[in-house]
Amino acid sequence: MKLKTKKISRRTVEALKVDRDTVFWDSELSGFGVRAYPSGSRYYVVQARAPGESARRLTVGRHGVITADEARRRAAHMISRIKAGEDPAPEAERHSDSPTIGELARTWMEQDVETHCKPKTQVMYRSVLKLHLLPKLGRKPALAVDRDQVMNLHYSLRAKPVTANYAVRVLSRIWTAAEDRGDLPEGRNPCRHVVHFRKRRRERFLSEAEYERFGEALSDAEAGKMVSGYAIAAIRLLLLTGCRKNEILSLKWRHVDLEAGELNLPDTKTGARTVVLSPEAVAVLSGIPKVDGNPYVIPGRNGTRRSESTLNRPWKVILDLADLEDFRIHDLRHSFASRALALGESLPAIGRLLGHARVETTARYAHLAGDAVHEAAIRVSDSIAEDILGII
Repeated sequence: MKLKTKKISRRTVEALKVDRDTVFWDSELSGFGVRAYPSGSRYYVVQARAPGESARRLTVGRHGVITADEARRRAAHMISRIKAGEDPAPEAERHSDSPTIGELARTWMEQDVETHCKPKTQVMYRSVLKLHLLPKLGRKPALAVDRDQVMNLHYSLRAKPVTANYAVRVLSRIWTAAEDRGDLPEGRNPCRHVVHFRKRRRERFLSEAEYERFGEALSDAEAGKMVSGYAIAAIRLLLLTGCRKNEILSLKWRHVDLEAGELNLPDTKTGARTVVLSPEAVAVLSGIPKVDGNPYVIPGRNGTRRSESTLNRPWKVILDLADLEDFRIHDLRHSFASRALALGESLPAIGRLLGHARVETTARYAHLAGDAVHEAAIRVSDSIAEDILGII
């Protein structure tokens, strides 16, 4: 859209009021505009096309750091250079006038995350921004942030390697989104080539003996009414289905088809999926009492679902009874996959059982498949050896 005035000026720029990130184009110099943010920040931009290329949108400078007249002069120069296929601006002009990391992060949250991501993902992004990225880099002009600064941020979080890697990934996504919008020039992402800390992948599975102790602990806790019956049912469903904790705690009765023996989950981490129920899982579900007015299978209060933290105390009670250490609720899912491999199921089949969207996620269990093959080879060899023992 064009401004009502004839050209962009200090007065018109400062009078702009917007509810979201908006670009206004000048009526005199084609390709010259001003991007206004709800925060009050204003950035002069240019958009032009080199011969045989798609249009480029670049930041000229920040209003207040440069004047509207200076921005117009720079814009005319940059547009001319872009159309000639040349570098639009000297390197020295690109730093202090660029949007800050904080401003780019707010735009990314409003336009990308809040529009396309699930609430839980939004909470995770806000957390890493608030705790790590904005305190260190939020006020810095984006183009003044280089790879060394990102590496320093990453190293400062070395005590929490997963968090450190995640912070760099989030910053990279903010930068990429800014490039896609034309707020930053392409090819300058400082997160590229930052070497992530190696993940210390946990692979904790229940052994056959531990399964027996765990089952006995569930029965004892239920009989002694040590924990809620709904918590017992939730843990048994996690054991028997391999579902994620959130999938069971957010499960509604309308998603349960006991006759068909299925859970029809409309919105999981990887999209809608169907979970096939064993007769034992059907029996667990059949024994869960429904609460009037509460649609959830594992109900909370006042028609709500239980929060994920509500399983923490029951879980600790079960672990103590089963004499198990260093075992998380999510490890039930790993144990489900481990048992499936031991029974001869293929990795693709296990991926479908667990609702994995990518084969790489299931591939973490590949070494267990090797163990299963090794054990099978020994069993086959032993069987043959018994038959030929009298011949050797």
